[in-house]
Amino acid sequence: MKKNDWKDRLNVVYSTNPDFGYEMDNDEEQVTLDKDKQNLRVSIDKKNRGGKVVTLITGFVGTENDLKELGKLLKSKCGVGGSAKDGEIIIQGDFKTKVMELLVREGYTKTKGIGG
Repeated sequence: MKKNDWKDRLNVVYSTNPDFGYEMDNDEEQVTLDKDKQNLRVSIDKKNRGGKVVTLITGFVGTENDLKELGKLLKSKCGVGGSAKDGEIIIQGDFKTKVMELLVREGYTKTKGIGG
């Protein structure tokens, strides 16, 4: 039986072709790379943050859950708040050296610090 759910075609313009195949965007979740293959970049940032300094970890390749787990670990070890979304982790405050040490200790060997 053919699945004919109108919700899957919300952004499709009408077609008169009876054989038209609707292409659905199946957002496949990325596979998380091994810790020793992750190219993480740790930097200090205060742009667009009201002058507040944050530690920014970018370059994570993997699932959103794994990113959030790593963010949770870093936030708890630094004893501060932050967020983890869109492939980057934000830690409130200047914890660049501590975050780099924690990442290397966790097995992220390709971690590099950027800027000051």
